[in-house]
Amino acid sequence: MRIGVDEAGKGPVLGSMFAAAVAVTDPKVLPDGVDDSKRLAPETRERLDDRLRGDDRVQVAVAEITPARIDDPATDMNALTVAAHANAISRLAADGDDVVVDAGDVSESRFARRVRTAATADVDVTAEHGADETHPVVAAASVVAKVARDAQMTALASEHGAVGSGYPSDPTTREFLATHVADHGQLPAFARESWSTSADVLAAAEQSGLDDF
Repeated sequence: MRIGVDEAGKGPVLGSMFAAAVAVTDPKVLPDGVDDSKRLAPETRERLDDRLRGDDRVQVAVAEITPARIDDPATDMNALTVAAHANAISRLAADGDDVVVDAGDVSESRFARRVRTAATADVDVTAEHGADETHPVVAAASVVAKVARDAQMTALASEHGAVGSGYPSDPTTREFLATHVADHGQLPAFARESWSTSADVLAAAEQSGLDDF
C-alpha cells in the first residue's frame, strides 16, 4: 500500500493535534480536488473527507494528541508529532508498505527515521517538507486531519460558546481565554497550559486582580 500522513493543530493554544494516515493501493482512486487542506474551503474539506471515508478502496486512520500530553514537560512537539504520525501509520500499515509523511522537523531524514522507528510495522518512510502539495495521498491525509481538528473546535464552540480557531493570533480565541479565566479562575481543560498565550492570559488576570485592591 501507499500511505500518506500529515497532521493538523500543531500550533493552536486550544484543542488537540491530530495526525491522519490515508492508505491506498493506487493513488488514482483518490477523489478529484484533493489538495493541501489549507488551500481548501471547509465545506470542500468535509466533502472530500466524506468521500475518502466512504470509499472501500481507501483506508483512513486518525491519531489524537491531547493538550494534557502536549503540556507534559517530559516531551516536546517534535517528539509528539513523530508519535502521532507513527500511531496513525501503525493503525493501517503492514510490513513493506511505502509511507510518505509531511516532515515535522527541519531535517527530513531525521523525521523519517524517527517515524519509521516508532511505527509498529516495518515500513519504508520518506519525509518531505510540503509533501501535502506534491503527493496526493499526503494531501488526502492533510484533509482528514484538518476535518478532525475542525470537528473538535466545532464541538467545543457548541459547548462553550465562541472559542475562535484556537490559534494564538485569533482575537476571538484570546478573548475566550481571558473571559474563561476571569469567570472560573483557571484555564479551560482543553487549553494548552504550556503555551505562552496561556501564561499571558493568566498573568493578565492576576495583574487585574491585584489592580482591584
